[in-house]
Amino acid sequence: MEGGVVSARHNIPWVNGRDAILTSRNKAGVLAMLERAEIPVPETRVISNPVEYDAVTAAVDTLSFPVVIKPNSATRGIGVTKVDDIDSLLGTIDYLDLVHDYQATDDKSYLIQEFLPNARDYRIMVVDGTVVGGVERRISRSHANTDDTRWKHNVHRGATAHGVQIPDQYQELALKTAAALDISYLGVDILVTEHRVVVSETNARPTIDDTKKYDADFWDRLAALIHQTARE
Repeated sequence: MEGGVVSARHNIPWVNGRDAILTSRNKAGVLAMLERAEIPVPETRVISNPVEYDAVTAAVDTLSFPVVIKPNSATRGIGVTKVDDIDSLLGTIDYLDLVHDYQATDDKSYLIQEFLPNARDYRIMVVDGTVVGGVERRISRSHANTDDTRWKHNVHRGATAHGVQIPDQYQELALKTAAALDISYLGVDILVTEHRVVVSETNARPTIDDTKKYDADFWDRLAALIHQTARE
């Protein structure tokens, strides 16, 4: 909020302005745009809360359990849960007014999404049309249960990010995603299973915990983008 006031008073340019942030934060909107651009995404249903049970039941009729429920506009894994059957799903939506009323946007809609078991989770960084590296997010051994029941890979939920060499196929997918959304600085989250590669989410304010995990010219490319934006 404070940044918006300063920007309005002084006409400060932003690499990712308000429109870019809102675009990326709207998970359902992102998935729709990517699907239209023929970029693979998880099978997803969008629900406007509140809604009758019959509508929710009909929405998941062609999905297989378990499914993932996530708020449309939240970040850092807030409010995301996995349910194994229709009774658990309907029980969970009873609480959505409480846990999914995300204060930053007042968006009460949520997604019901297919669950991809044993998926590898990558965050790929794109700066001005170039991939500048990426990480694989893994559940920390100190947080993993002996029966491997943990499945969230959010760093803010205890996972760890490991710098890895990103395959060309995933890099191309990240570049297409940034281009489809028209966002110049973007973190692209990709899930990889044995048979599928999908873009699950994006982040126009990505966390950089350690630039050593990314390409050596990461900061140089970001600085160049900032200078370019300032000149426009």
